[in-house]
Amino acid sequence: MARDIYAYRQVAVHSVERAGRVEIHPVPGQAFSPELHVQCSRSMSDEYPLGTCFLLDAKLTDRLGGTPYLYAWHGDEIKVLSARETKAFLAEFKRGRI
Repeated sequence: MARDIYAYRQVAVHSVERAGRVEIHPVPGQAFSPELHVQCSRSMSDEYPLGTCFLLDAKLTDRLGGTPYLYAWHGDEIKVLSARETKAFLAEFKRGRI
C-alpha cells in the first residue's frame, strides 16, 4: 500500500527528557500540542544530543481509536534544524495560518 503523501505535513520537533527517557515532541508554536508524542526513527533520540530540533513529514493518527500521536516514517531523511532555522520555520507557519 502506498503512502498518502497528502496526509503528511511538515512539523518541527525536538528531543526532550520526560520521566528519565528521551522523547520526541513537537516544538511549541505549531498546530500540534507540545505534549503530543511523535513516533519516528529511534536514531533521532539515540544519536543526537538532547534538545536537537528536526523537521519531519508527519501525520496525525491513532492506532485503533487509541491516543492520538504524530507518525513519521522511519525511512525518511532526518533533517536537523539550527535554532535560526527553527525560528524561521515557526515564523513561516504563523504567517501561513492567517
